[in-house]
Amino acid sequence: MRSVDIDAVLAALAPLRGRPVSWRPLAGGLSHHVYRVDAGPDSYVLRVLEPAVHAAGLGIEPALEVANTVAAARSGVGPRVFAVLPEVPALLIEYLEGQTLSAAGVPPRLVPVAAACRRLHAGPRFANDFDIRARLDQLLDVCARHDLAPPAGYADRLSTVDDVAAALRHDPPPAVPCHNDLLPENLIDTGAAVRIVDYQLSGNNDPTFELGDIAAEADLDPDTTAALAAAYFGPALTPALVARTRLNLLLSNTTWTLWFAVHHGLLSSPGSGFDYQGEAADKWRQACRDLDAPDLGALIDAVAGRAVPPGAAVCRAVPPPDPYPVPDPEETP
Repeated sequence: MRSVDIDAVLAALAPLRGRPVSWRPLAGGLSHHVYRVDAGPDSYVLRVLEPAVHAAGLGIEPALEVANTVAAARSGVGPRVFAVLPEVPALLIEYLEGQTLSAAGVPPRLVPVAAACRRLHAGPRFANDFDIRARLDQLLDVCARHDLAPPAGYADRLSTVDDVAAALRHDPPPAVPCHNDLLPENLIDTGAAVRIVDYQLSGNNDPTFELGDIAAEADLDPDTTAALAAAYFGPALTPALVARTRLNLLLSNTTWTLWFAVHHGLLSSPGSGFDYQGEAADKWRQACRDLDAPDLGALIDAVAGRAVPPGAAVCRAVPPPDPYPVPDPEETP
């Protein structure tokens, strides 16, 4: 990871020129350099992109991330973009006041989380496409080239992963602009809506991967995962869409296992405060849980368009309540 002269970067940003500026690192970023910047009464986030992240296969090209961050801002879900320095590369973006979510904070907010995803997905298309199975192969190649060992037994489970990926290629929903890395810390509850930050792995993709990835990162159980799909799809929900979401949860954990293993092997620095190796082991534990789930075959059949055995509990979706309901005008005093 390179060192960054933050003062020089700030001096090059037009919105900050001639203003007293202070800055401090923001906790929580796993790859890039992220800072809070205060200029008088205004607060911003400075996001300095680390080229080594893309070089290691851990993110999209910096120019694509910049373009997608701008597109997400136009959708109203991403933070506003005030300035871009392509040569650094760096972005000066909106500082979102609100609560950064944790895994425990996702289940009570399924409706606003789903609404944020729908708004992003309906916004301007991103500059690139994203495929989770292709990303897994890319990370496997990085591991092979750098002699990084995936968790024990990883290669033995890839044939089942291939079966899942093959099923998901059957009749997929249209690709939409997706974040593709919605760990809870990338979701900010502003009190009126949920906003989405950090477009390091963004690209046009199957929307059920977005939902499955949320469920994986928050470790949602099958019923809560189905409720998230219900919040997103509403009356259009089908058992196949619930099954797609759950299979994409599995692919998320399987692929991001390698992401953390590669980050640990290539980019981690002493004193970073984050256990990338431990996170890889936890992701793999969750992936193995779902690879061994008794209803995996029924999920694959439901997605592939094959008959599901009678009694298989593929879809138990109950729409959750909305914590931010729109008041009925007739009931408003």
